[in-house]
Amino acid sequence: MNTKSSQNLRTLLSMAMLVALAVAADAFLRIPGIGGFLTYEPKDVILTIGGFIFGPIAGILMSLIVCLIEMITVSTTGWIGLLMNFLASGVFVGVSTVIYYRKKTLSRAIIGLVAGSLSMLVIMLLWNYIMTPIFMGATREAVLEMFLPLLIPFNLLKAALNSALILFLYKGVVTALRKSHLIPDRESNDGEKKRVNTILMVCISAILVITLVLVMLIFAGKL
Repeated sequence: MNTKSSQNLRTLLSMAMLVALAVAADAFLRIPGIGGFLTYEPKDVILTIGGFIFGPIAGILMSLIVCLIEMITVSTTGWIGLLMNFLASGVFVGVSTVIYYRKKTLSRAIIGLVAGSLSMLVIMLLWNYIMTPIFMGATREAVLEMFLPLLIPFNLLKAALNSALILFLYKGVVTALRKSHLIPDRESNDGEKKRVNTILMVCISAILVITLVLVMLIFAGKL
């Protein structure tokens, strides 16, 4: 097996380990929330660390796998729960990682996590406005009344706690993986990082456009 194939295998193994840890965190460290749909679990901590190490595309892919496993194991909200969980994790992991991965410094990590937290907050508010009436039977006016006392504080607290844990744990996880020779000491070239960042920003922009279109259709009485 050549060096590149060997490194690719080690990368897949490392990603599989992080996915397993995220699934375990989701299953065993889950804190039930209000109404059964606002719950805290630290899976995004592990997924974001994975994205910081392997890049935003890898982070989002791991998020999707974990959310799929969550849907068929611990979740009781079916495909709606899958959609909401993936939007929350994917946006937080994707935005945080795309900012940090280009230039790996502490300041970029903090900026990335703040941007990821705010992006996740906006997306989840909009999608709660879209989806909550469907699976809870509440009116959209009632959902709006939940924003300030419930949804905004919950999502900000969740993002802040996850961000603090990521900053605390990241260095130790990277060091352990490098000592185990599961990741190389050097990262991929800048050209590859630019290409990945461009693809991800297009995807995130598409999600935002779709979200805004759905909200506009709701206000227009079409949905």
